[in-house]
Amino acid sequence: MKVQGKVFKYGSNVDTDVIIPARFLNTTSEKELASHCMVDIDPSFTEKVQAGDIIVAEDNFGCGSSREHAPIAIKASGISCVIASTFARIFYRNAINIGLPIVESPQAAANISAGDSVEVDFETGKITNLSTGASFTGQPFPPFIESIIQAGGLLNKIKNIK
Repeated sequence: MKVQGKVFKYGSNVDTDVIIPARFLNTTSEKELASHCMVDIDPSFTEKVQAGDIIVAEDNFGCGSSREHAPIAIKASGISCVIASTFARIFYRNAINIGLPIVESPQAAANISAGDSVEVDFETGKITNLSTGASFTGQPFPPFIESIIQAGGLLNKIKNIK
């Protein structure tokens, strides 16, 4: 499975309160959550994001509270993948559980810029910056995580177990 998109770039310690501020958590509508995604760190994000785009960030992406609303808002906004140097562990697991692909790669995070076009191959872990030609290595998904992502999340995977 591969994805390709334009990059939105963020720094370190992007917490769940920045990804989806608490004042917008009075809904379970994914579309409504997406409409407020990244509003406090990047007010134009929701106007510019296109289906398939990619977020690239530095260290500790998704730190803060353990709310699953953060990866839901990101996925529902159209983001196809998040690449970061490191992720907060609870965000990492919540992202997998809702079917949002995430890849850790310090080299990619350091060398990809906002607006670059990037392709990610989840089977090999290869990240290619199509704008510069540079390629980086991320950790490919183990088969059980890949199956969760392909099912669109853990609940969908469980529903389809026969």
